[in-house]
Amino acid sequence: QVHLVESGGGLVQAGGSLRLSCAASGRTFSSYAMGWFRQAPGKGREFVASINWSGDSTYYADSVKGRFTISRDNAKNRVYLQMNSLSREDTAVYYCAAAAAGSEFGSWGQGTQVTVSS
Repeated sequence: QVHLVESGGGLVQAGGSLRLSCAASGRTFSSYAMGWFRQAPGKGREFVASINWSGDSTYYADSVKGRFTISRDNAKNRVYLQMNSLSREDTAVYYCAAAAAGSEFGSWGQGTQVTVSS
């Protein structure tokens, strides 16, 4: 497993942008697929975006497609989520997650709060 720590959350006005960062421990970071999930108040955790080990394959939830971009820097053991055109519906705790090859997402960070005000 890897240890994950998210940062970059905060309060932003609707239409604004934020960049989340997730720092991972361990020497095998580049072997993991990485993902971002979120949980809004009173709702279950939902998938946001994922990226494969090399960074050349990404997948997005329909609700964020065209607005969010996931990327990774294996040299720095980091994965990022650039969020643009934010709306109040994007308000949630955002979690970083890691999946070993052939496995489900099994390592999770503690989450970072994103609040979008109108």
